[in-house]
Amino acid sequence: MKLINKIEALALTALTLAAVTGCKSGSSNSVSLVGAGSTFVYPVMTRWTADFQAKNSNVQINYQSIGSGGGVQAVKQGTVDFGASDAPLSDEKMVGMAPIVQIPESAGPVAVIYNLPTLKAPLKLSADVLAGIFLGNIKTWQDPKIKADNPGVDLPKEDVLVVHRAEGSGTSNIFTTYLTAVSDEWKTKVGKGSQVSWPTGNGGKGSEGVTGQVRQSPGAIGYVDLTYALQNNLPVASIKNQAGTYVAPTAAAASAAIAAFAPALAKDVRTPIVNPPATATDAYPISGLTFFIIPKDGTDMAKRAALKKFIRYVVSDGQATASELNYAPLPDAIKAQDATALSQLTANGQPIP
Repeated sequence: MKLINKIEALALTALTLAAVTGCKSGSSNSVSLVGAGSTFVYPVMTRWTADFQAKNSNVQINYQSIGSGGGVQAVKQGTVDFGASDAPLSDEKMVGMAPIVQIPESAGPVAVIYNLPTLKAPLKLSADVLAGIFLGNIKTWQDPKIKADNPGVDLPKEDVLVVHRAEGSGTSNIFTTYLTAVSDEWKTKVGKGSQVSWPTGNGGKGSEGVTGQVRQSPGAIGYVDLTYALQNNLPVASIKNQAGTYVAPTAAAASAAIAAFAPALAKDVRTPIVNPPATATDAYPISGLTFFIIPKDGTDMAKRAALKKFIRYVVSDGQATASELNYAPLPDAIKAQDATALSQLTANGQPIP
């Protein structure tokens, strides 16, 4: 834990320097924005910032992929203009913070990746088996419970090596929220959160670290955003949903999960979209929304106007780019909620045009 805290502290220091440098560079009409947080959203955030800057040459955006927990801390400390987190802040966690606005900006599946080179068919996992693996109860790939999910499949004679996130992570929050929903043992022993006491396995720093460890270790299993799995040519497991269907992680399957929770999301956009009901036959059960975490007020009208323009682009035209990179585009109802939330942003208490 001390090492993790030290890493996050160093990352936040770097962000502070980036913010100061940004303020001093460029012409008098240029604007520099600094953001930090979710590694889950990093692939599409990179495209969003590049595309936005191409059409807005006076704006420079520096986004640091340090994990959702680090992004939230940076917002609290005022070292960034915006954060990104796969774990929205509850009312309790916002106590003592300056007012913030939380705006959903993307959605997608958390893919379960694995390294089983001899496996010919895609791996299938039911909820109780996945929980058993990450609890450390299932220790080999020859376990009868894994065989029951994969009849007729020649599973390797290897030990299971669990890889999880080392630092506070919104991806972990989505994954552990799912495990808490489907496993009473997980709920009792571990629970949900951005950072939990993992019963077994090795920690990797960021989605990049988890991907790297799984790729290098035969028998390994972990969880990352789908884009990381595809970019690294790692296979992904199909997860059994409440309808009894084994569903692969795709943007369409994540969209089906969002649709299943539409009434609840209309009341509170922070509602988890894991483990959708049996009526959602095509829904992938480990899906989540990612959020912009933004101070409600700021002191620099030019920066706040540029930030509002960037976010407006992300939740509108930027959703087409999200689809290209295997994220689920936001439905119109959530886009409308985003527009309402954007209108709350101010600079020195004044509305932003």
